[in-house]
Amino acid sequence: MLRATLWFLVRLPLLVLIFVVALVMSSCTMLGMNYASLEVDNKAMPAPQLDVAAITSPDGRERNRLMHTFEEVLYGPWPYGMPVSFGDWTMIDPDYLDGRGTLEEVAITVGAGEGARTFHMVTAFPKAAGPVPVVISQTFADSCSVFPDEPVTAADGTVCDGGMMEGFPGWAATQIFGTYIALAPVDRYFDAGLAYASFYASELVPDRRKTAPEVMADMGGPVDPTSALMAWAYGFSAAADALEADPRIDPKEIAVMGHSRHGKAALIAAAWDRRIAAVVAHQSGFAGASLSRSHTGERLDRMAKTYPHWLAPQAQDWLGKLDEIPVDQHELLALVAPTPVFLGNGRRDVWSDPNSSFRAAEAASAVYVADG
Repeated sequence: MLRATLWFLVRLPLLVLIFVVALVMSSCTMLGMNYASLEVDNKAMPAPQLDVAAITSPDGRERNRLMHTFEEVLYGPWPYGMPVSFGDWTMIDPDYLDGRGTLEEVAITVGAGEGARTFHMVTAFPKAAGPVPVVISQTFADSCSVFPDEPVTAADGTVCDGGMMEGFPGWAATQIFGTYIALAPVDRYFDAGLAYASFYASELVPDRRKTAPEVMADMGGPVDPTSALMAWAYGFSAAADALEADPRIDPKEIAVMGHSRHGKAALIAAAWDRRIAAVVAHQSGFAGASLSRSHTGERLDRMAKTYPHWLAPQAQDWLGKLDEIPVDQHELLALVAPTPVFLGNGRRDVWSDPNSSFRAAEAASAVYVADG
């Protein structure tokens, strides 16, 4: 009996770790033991074929057609005219990082009426002589985890008292994914002369298949978003509104960054909001940089069934016939051009299909070349 009890106690942490790993994997990206193929020579060029001259034409007709098609097929409408308002910055830490800068927070409201949504953006401003570039990040974890030990606002509107990454689950996640799975490396941004801003995307629109459509339908704009990806993309735009109004930020140097679903949102934001000067989209996968026609990894149809709220309802009409979809993700990257894009992928992340992401970028490169 004693031997059996000791056996269980020794193995209990391992069992808990396995459970935590499975939980984190299910909510993030599914990694495998296989490597993604780097072979592209035997792959067909992405379809539809890009009309580079038309996309780069000053008349904008082809660009507008592509945006409209993406709205009709995948993302739903960009929330044109959706009200955005924000208050004054609240000082969180005037001597942040041993006096290298300040940590401040602003509440940003999107929409109108009782259904308007408010999210809190925390920004680390470096001490600098003039306006600085800024990187805006959407995060999976709330601000309590991104800025631990700082009295920032939690997702429920209270002052943070701990975060999602505390205790054994947080320890396990950092052991697997690294120190910066939630924590922001602000010192490195300061070293590069950058400000860093982040907000918890689920505070704007919750990442819940039942709740998200209800929240979006009640936001009170002239055009409400119908997909969480488009709503989160608009969150980047709303964040840019607040930052470009601050004299400490260079309004021509606003970059956006996201991982997985938030990488998808970053690419969409850069295509629709031309103020965005650079994009970092890490493992953005399907509905991001990976081709919808690809049958490798998660695939768009599987993603749409698991996370239907990420896409507009009409995207379900294309499940089972993705080879006929009238638009694909190399065209999204073409819409982002000439804005610089960094696409991050891992060879073991077969789930998000880095091969087709590379091919999409390769196809869109012609537009970047034409745009100079």
